[in-house]
Amino acid sequence: MAKSRQEAEKEVASWGFNHVFTWSDGPNAYYPPHTHSGLTTHLILKGQLTITYPNDKGPKKETFGPGARIDVDARRLHEVWMGDEGCTYVIGE
Repeated sequence: MAKSRQEAEKEVASWGFNHVFTWSDGPNAYYPPHTHSGLTTHLILKGQLTITYPNDKGPKKETFGPGARIDVDARRLHEVWMGDEGCTYVIGE
């Protein structure tokens, strides 16, 4: 059974993140290469998210769906695409 938004936000907070919120992106949304100042996590509730790390040696795209947790280290360059149905996820930072 899928987690409710409230349950998922509580879980992400339990991982030690102080700022926790749920975000939704529309179909095929795109975030060009960017970084964040601190560690961020993403817990997918609905839809799919594809991520790559352009500065990695031999970067590859990985796609994640509901229930997946994706951590992005502070200042690690990453690029993100949402799937055809968009994506809803809990962010911790």
